[in-house]
Amino acid sequence: MGYLFTSESVSEGHPDKVADQISDALLDEFLRQDAESKVAAETLVTTGLVVLSGEVKTKGYVPVQKIAREVINRIGYTEAGYMFDGSSCGVISAIHEQSEDISRGVEQENPEDQGAGDQGMMFGYACKETEDYMPFPLQLSHQLLIELAAIRRENKEMTYLRPDSKSQVTMEYGDDNKPIRVHTIVISTQHDDFDEEQAMLAKIKHDIQSILIPRTKNKLQKQDQALIDDSYILHVNPTGKFVIGGPHGDTGLTGRKVIVDTYGGKGAHGGGAFSGKDSSKVDRSAAYAARHIAKNMVAAGVAEEALVQVAYAIGLADPVGLFVNTYGTAKVNLSDEQIANEISAIFDMRPSAIVKRFGLKNPIFEPTAAYGHMGRKPYKQKVVVKQNGLDVEKEVEFFTWEKLDFVEEIKAVFDL
Repeated sequence: MGYLFTSESVSEGHPDKVADQISDALLDEFLRQDAESKVAAETLVTTGLVVLSGEVKTKGYVPVQKIAREVINRIGYTEAGYMFDGSSCGVISAIHEQSEDISRGVEQENPEDQGAGDQGMMFGYACKETEDYMPFPLQLSHQLLIELAAIRRENKEMTYLRPDSKSQVTMEYGDDNKPIRVHTIVISTQHDDFDEEQAMLAKIKHDIQSILIPRTKNKLQKQDQALIDDSYILHVNPTGKFVIGGPHGDTGLTGRKVIVDTYGGKGAHGGGAFSGKDSSKVDRSAAYAARHIAKNMVAAGVAEEALVQVAYAIGLADPVGLFVNTYGTAKVNLSDEQIANEISAIFDMRPSAIVKRFGLKNPIFEPTAAYGHMGRKPYKQKVVVKQNGLDVEKEVEFFTWEKLDFVEEIKAVFDL
């Protein structure tokens, strides 16, 4: 029997995502100054105010207020009328030094013995619904808001747009768990004030249907475009006006959009947030590693769909367990327990090995803080970092956990 499944996304101007981006921008700047920085940065944003808090251990100096303002302005909160703008909002810092009780378990004389920065379980998921091995409803939700932000920045069409927005996609699936068509799209977008509310609603809905959705659809793969036919239901700003938004409309906090950050409700999530945390915190680094495993497994043909769980105890390097669920889609004649055992032998899941495998001491995290940490395209970019007190330009890779670099090894182990 078929079913409907829904995922949502929020834009870079959503208050929770503003907080995430500030936290990750601070992390990146600490890593630029000192690659060994230990950071757990939390941000609160509300009307006219940003509060920075958390724990840091570093040899570098970061002008945290300046970084926060730069992020806010880049997102687009640049007008006093928004009741929150980067040039005039207050920025309070309550960042302090990391607890020695944590650092003693994380830092070891032998770097390979580096312990996990916390206990907990992390999940990675992959499926064959899209070319990026992500659930289709979440990927489309992200793409709609990426395109909406592009339209806003171009300022040629839909010139009334403001930074805060949300999307939601409901997908119809068949008996075989494969997507059939997009059933419902919901878009809520902040906008300038209009004189006439009904005319405003009609104008925005028309533009979403005739500008945003076609632009988004044209950037999808041909087979994915076919899933958006003319029968979908569209809801635009269902509550009416959406003039008051961003941190003035709702308080934003780091780490409140973990399902948007991961798989849109498919698979599972261990509960730990990502943004603002350096790679010693396995909440982040091991979640990336689990996604890397799941994606490479599905790409190699081990299964059509895969969930990978890894769990740690604080201060210990080796995971306490690794679990695999292929949802009955395995293409090899092995149980999920046997598959997990083979996977454990392929991937070194000690925190130090994960950090090295993905280059997680580089300042690569701010781009992850909006539109999802998973399903993104890996790319290289030059950044400036401090080395021996000097500014040095180096090339780093972003979204390395999305690389399909273990496919051949997995195929060899599973005789595929």
